[in-house]
Amino acid sequence: MFPSTTYASVFLVLILCFNGVSPSSTPTKIGEGYRLISIEETRDGGILGHLQVKQKNNIYGPDIPLLQLFVKHETQDRLRIHITDAEKSRWEVPYNLLPREQPPVLKQTIGRSRKNPITVQEFSGSELIFSYKADPFSFAVKRKSNGQTLFNTSSDNSDPFGEMVFKDQYLEISTKLPKDASLYGLGENTQPHGIKLYPGDPYTLYTTDISAINLNADLYGSHPVYMDLRNVNGQPSAHSVLLLNSNGMDVFYRGTSLTYKIIGGVFDFYFFSGPSPLAVVDQYTTLIGRPAPMPYWALGFHQCRWGYHNLSVVEDVVENYKKAQIPLDVIWNDDDHMDGHKDFTLNPTNYPRPKLLAFLEKIHSIGMKYIVIIDPGIGVNSTYGVYQRAIANDVFIKYHGKPFLAQVWPGAVNFPDFLNPKTVEWWGDEIRRFHELVPVDGLWIDMNEASNFCSGLCTIPEGKQCPSGTGPGWVCCLDCKNITATRWDDPPYKINASGIQAPIGYKTIATSAVHYNGVLEYDAHSLYGFSQAIATHKALQGLEGKRPFILSRSTYVGSGKYVAHWTGDNKGTWEDLRYSISTMLNFGIFGVPMVGSDICGFYPAPTEELCNRWIEVGAFYPFSRDHANYYSPRQELYQWESVAESARNALGMRYKLLPYLYTLNYEAHISGAPIARPLFFSFPNYTECYGLSTQFLLGSSLMVSPVLEQGKSQVKALFPPGSWYSVFDMSQTITSKGGQYVTLDAPLHVVNVHLYQNTILPMQQGGLISKQARMTPFSLIVTFPAGASHGEAKGNLYLDDDELPEMKLGSGYSTYVDLYATASQGTVKVWSKVQEGKFALQKGWIIEKVTVLGLDGSGPPSALEVNGNPIVGASKVGLSLLEQKYHGDIEVGDIKKSVMIEMKGLNIPVGKDFSMSWKIGIRSVAEGKF
Repeated sequence: MFPSTTYASVFLVLILCFNGVSPSSTPTKIGEGYRLISIEETRDGGILGHLQVKQKNNIYGPDIPLLQLFVKHETQDRLRIHITDAEKSRWEVPYNLLPREQPPVLKQTIGRSRKNPITVQEFSGSELIFSYKADPFSFAVKRKSNGQTLFNTSSDNSDPFGEMVFKDQYLEISTKLPKDASLYGLGENTQPHGIKLYPGDPYTLYTTDISAINLNADLYGSHPVYMDLRNVNGQPSAHSVLLLNSNGMDVFYRGTSLTYKIIGGVFDFYFFSGPSPLAVVDQYTTLIGRPAPMPYWALGFHQCRWGYHNLSVVEDVVENYKKAQIPLDVIWNDDDHMDGHKDFTLNPTNYPRPKLLAFLEKIHSIGMKYIVIIDPGIGVNSTYGVYQRAIANDVFIKYHGKPFLAQVWPGAVNFPDFLNPKTVEWWGDEIRRFHELVPVDGLWIDMNEASNFCSGLCTIPEGKQCPSGTGPGWVCCLDCKNITATRWDDPPYKINASGIQAPIGYKTIATSAVHYNGVLEYDAHSLYGFSQAIATHKALQGLEGKRPFILSRSTYVGSGKYVAHWTGDNKGTWEDLRYSISTMLNFGIFGVPMVGSDICGFYPAPTEELCNRWIEVGAFYPFSRDHANYYSPRQELYQWESVAESARNALGMRYKLLPYLYTLNYEAHISGAPIARPLFFSFPNYTECYGLSTQFLLGSSLMVSPVLEQGKSQVKALFPPGSWYSVFDMSQTITSKGGQYVTLDAPLHVVNVHLYQNTILPMQQGGLISKQARMTPFSLIVTFPAGASHGEAKGNLYLDDDELPEMKLGSGYSTYVDLYATASQGTVKVWSKVQEGKFALQKGWIIEKVTVLGLDGSGPPSALEVNGNPIVGASKVGLSLLEQKYHGDIEVGDIKKSVMIEMKGLNIPVGKDFSMSWKIGIRSVAEGKF
């Protein structure tokens, strides 16, 4: 939580008083680059070269005279290009935090040397080709299959960028780009122009606690990766580029070029060849870590608020959700449960432990869960056990040998140094102690950019209370003075921090503060939340052997392996509702698929209409939570009857879709596939959807087309080519011939969600808690192209014991089902192939209903068989047949009539292979029974 909606405006005047070199006034071209002076092959199949600066200059400091170049095709689809100082080791993202291959040690010479390299040389892998020019040195990466240049650092006189620059505190490199390339990524920021990167918009990466209402500014996470999607002559191809560097950076995207300007570290580029968007994310998460498996309940609905002053308020919230018949799985506390805002404590008056434990026993008995917040700042208080043990273990970040002093909610705090192994042990012990006090089901790690209400070198004031206990708790009350003495606090190049060139130590840990082993905060700043996430995950996993759930505000490359993410402090506005979709989709690309925004907005105050529309979107976020600010009016979904109705409708559908969402969670964990995806993931050939930011897919084929504007009762939605079926009314069909926009009715309580052809969607009957919903019978929705007499459909289903830490087959506690359907030569067949069915059989899960959409509608089915056994008239299996309706915007003249066939009363075990078939009928009836 961050309390102020006016961060940028409040501090703008102050910040602009700091003099620095503005990005806009940066010399366009600095120096003449480097020349390649040697190149060798390495024993492990890479190439190693040395680069010498051509002409030294002192803009942003002296050049590093000699660089080491290491290039390796690490896998068939991943190329690494690593450039660093050849004579001294430099800061890199620690290899123990993000495990990966290490480049050769400095000055290593292996194999045969070519001291006078030819002007152009190529180094080819399976999918990508690295080529270079020696003088001035530049490199290019090409796609082998079609010769497309994906990345090219050479600079011509006409280019708006120069040659590569490598100084201690300023690194610059650029690439040319084709003007029709569509780029995505480079976060975290709130992008007003939608998901596609927009030429001229600033992209600054430096983890910062400013509200997500600030547009085009560096927010809570740092993800220096982008996906590039191109369509050349109707052939789409995607690739991705990661610059693995944790230092602050500006990235300038001009449409035909992209320039990185970084204030430290190394060039460590990874290129992922794709060529599909899904393949790109698969390859990316192979390197950075697969997304964390989520417990089943985490996909349910969550309710939180900063300002649940006592336990009785929390109890009332849970009871009111039940009364309103709105699903709710998880109730949260912001810091209201704490004693004086101190981590790992309970307020004895407002949250007395015996009553809290009784409440938790009650909700746990029905499958509900409880999560609380933890901020990294540990209150400086000699009577506070957590602080005492921290001091005894020497776990804090230091400034001139003493724990760095900051201020957050408890007042004066010190920050744990999660790069220190002793800190990780201490943190785990504090979580264990707290869990013995309160058996929470997950942890929420906030303010971990790290956020500080003060700036500079601070001391605790004598003779006054800090904070005073009156007025806003976020006003700095320590005695502080600016720190500008070192080049780490005042670097020569000023990134566009906070969108206003704020000093990089402003409202955070001083950048000259020191971590374990002498690591500077200057270098490690953007890793703080990531390192805390790893420590928290390790602690929770060691507690009871259960699957952890952690929600983190600050993230970095690889965070998705450990945590879910919410998009921070947004506002209850229509604009923020729209922005939430782009941010959510970006995090899927970043390998953090469990993501969502505060539903109805964190800051005051949403209108009733907006909250209706927001729950219709938020019910389909991968992470679905309503959260509000201390000063906001109450906005639980039952506060307005109209919102409650929309919630019952939208969340009711979510809870029916939980088996599908959980299967997507499994797919994310094994392949990195985003849960929520841009449409171009499934339709890369359809360029019309490349910039679409107002609709999204769940998985490959479930499309959400929400209302995002005030006062609208219709929505204009883009339908890629093919047949789409409304999941709320499966008789409604939209068949889009070549792809088109369709105007859909969307009265206040309606959200349009459509299922694409060739899909088998597993659903259950829903419920108010996921534990209950999970035990209801299954139904399968099979979709063929409308009017099809021939077609194929596929789907899958993953089931497991979601308490287990690992999400995998082979444990004896999981089942995986592949689902298939065909329509051919007058016969429709639906069948399954089950892996490890024992778990599903033990749970007693059955398929009760199969609905098939889009069949050529010439009459009812006949000769129904299940597992080879004819279904006869005495059977309990019921059949209904309904002719499907086409949307009014669609010309249906050449589309065949199609029908929806529904078979109820089945009793097919999920855990066994099954097969059912029937003949497509010839006579016309409305309903029948076998």
